[in-house]
Amino acid sequence: QVQLEESGGDSVQAGGSLRLSCTASGYTYYNYMAWFRQAPVKEREGVAVIYSFGGNTHYTDSVKGRFTISRDNAKNTLYLQMNSLKPEDSAMYYCAADFRTKAIGTMFEGREYYYWGQGTQVTVSS
Repeated sequence: QVQLEESGGDSVQAGGSLRLSCTASGYTYYNYMAWFRQAPVKEREGVAVIYSFGGNTHYTDSVKGRFTISRDNAKNTLYLQMNSLKPEDSAMYYCAADFRTKAIGTMFEGREYYYWGQGTQVTVSS
């Protein structure tokens, strides 16, 4: 049984930092892991992707230079370090994972990921 469980969401002021964690259980050798977010009345957005076995990372433009995705394979845990947070970063953040090969043009699309966590809320106040 594959499970992904996020934690670390909180309410912070603009300019602050948070680190989200996603712990995987069951089969954990995913090729790709990613963070998505969804704010009320907005579409789900891919934020960051990591290729598990090469460590390559990719970010959506709005978070480049502020967010860092990383993975500790020994702990089966995915992280998202978020710095210089802005009110527009407020959203439910989801961890996702998949085994299939992905192209750069599609790796931020939710339909590319089969396994999902339940989400953790991030709220950034101005």
